[in-house]
Amino acid sequence: MKKRLYLVRHGQTMFNRQHRIQGWCDSPLTETGKKQALAVKDWFGEKGIRFDAAYSSTSERCCDTLELITSQPYTRLKGLKEMFYGELEAESERLSSSDPKECETYYLRFGGESSNTVRDRMVETLTGIMEKDRHQSVLAVSHGGACFNFIRGIGTDMGWFKNKITNCCIFVLDYEEGKFVMTDYVPNPVK
Repeated sequence: MKKRLYLVRHGQTMFNRQHRIQGWCDSPLTETGKKQALAVKDWFGEKGIRFDAAYSSTSERCCDTLELITSQPYTRLKGLKEMFYGELEAESERLSSSDPKECETYYLRFGGESSNTVRDRMVETLTGIMEKDRHQSVLAVSHGGACFNFIRGIGTDMGWFKNKITNCCIFVLDYEEGKFVMTDYVPNPVK
């Protein structure tokens, strides 16, 4: 039986606005970030989408985003966390790598994670969620890098989007027989 996952990136944060690397460190949502989350809430409402279950990364920015989208109870999972950037946490984005292949090892020298570790963690966590009973329609709020690596991990052609993953974008994925298929990508209308 086909199930549906709505994977959402958190709203804009203070560190996003300041162009700082933000992995396991956290910063609060900006007013724009809150508006982005409310726009996602409206999108789900307009489409009549309801959730059997909701999950969030343990990061405050994701929990705050989810709580603006829905008032239903949710579960916090470390498996949905962003990549750990080690000593580069909270530093300027100028120090980061944007090359997906290089990211497989780039952050290891700073005590961080491999993008392949994040990919495997996200695929395992989201597969586990979707395998649960009574999980036909699921909301999960995570992070830009974690979402990117998950989408890469399920074999989706990454050439489909030309811009980076926007804050509060929505990945719509079908799940059936142990496999995810991305059916839509909705960039957030609030910039």
